[in-house]
Amino acid sequence: MIFWFIVLVIVAGLAWIRLAPSDPAVWNVDPMVTSDQDLAHGVRRRIPGDAETFERLHGIILETPRTEVLAGGPSEPRATYITRSKWFGFPDYTTVQQGEGSLEIYARQRFGQSDMGVNRERVEGWLSRLESEGAEG
Repeated sequence: MIFWFIVLVIVAGLAWIRLAPSDPAVWNVDPMVTSDQDLAHGVRRRIPGDAETFERLHGIILETPRTEVLAGGPSEPRATYITRSKWFGFPDYTTVQQGEGSLEIYARQRFGQSDMGVNRERVEGWLSRLESEGAEG
């Protein structure tokens, strides 16, 4: 009996992680990037960029598997994206905001204490691709 209770609790927890609502008012907020930071729960980056850079980065982000727009977009000053992990559907939120001559990027997890560098790796991959595609064009 205890075994099935534990299984039920685990299944309910995983369902909550996958189905929990994502409120744009909570997640689509100013990233407040003052400098590049590697955090236990995510990463902050500031790069030089304009509206065209934002548009290109938006396209790169949307090509990432299991990623969708939560709110905003390049036509607005800010956009927030949700990227879910492959197996359990853990959501990570990435906000990109256009400032004067720069883009501020804040990627962070929703659940847990540490993202184990997943957000840093994802953002650095996007920025590397942005830089290489910019050099080609």
